[in-house]
Amino acid sequence: MSDVEDKVSTQLLARLERLRQLRIEHRDLDDIIYRLHLDLHVDELQLKRLKKRKLMLRDQIARLESELIPDLNA
Repeated sequence: MSDVEDKVSTQLLARLERLRQLRIEHRDLDDIIYRLHLDLHVDELQLKRLKKRKLMLRDQIARLESELIPDLNA
């Protein structure tokens, strides 16, 4: 493979790994938020911050997935 192909492959693998990490964090936050909802003495501010972080992760995941879709006009 050429240097350009190696660089593209390395970047693709890095993006896929980042996407995997984001999905794991999103899933973990989902579990934490669910458990906190079961707690009668939940810190509402903490819960709100976790939900906001989860939404931010969802947006990052969507953006990365969009970048990984090949451009059909190319």
